[in-house]
Amino acid sequence: MQGVIKSYDPVTGDGVLVSEADLADVDLASDALEGSVFRMLRQGQRVQFDLDEHGQATRLRLGSEVDMGTPQF
Repeated sequence: MQGVIKSYDPVTGDGVLVSEADLADVDLASDALEGSVFRMLRQGQRVQFDLDEHGQATRLRLGSEVDMGTPQF
């Protein structure tokens, strides 16, 4: 899945992204950055992600702007 970071708190690790598929808000799982190249996230950053069994975003990875396009909000 693909989306855009809506908010991220580097102190707590809490964050929300907007799914490109349906423009729904998706909370970041506590392990979302484990094994990722990301150490920090910024608002508007494009990412690819998976959903865990709780419907939270996990396994964040880089996405190409060409492949992902820009979602319309």
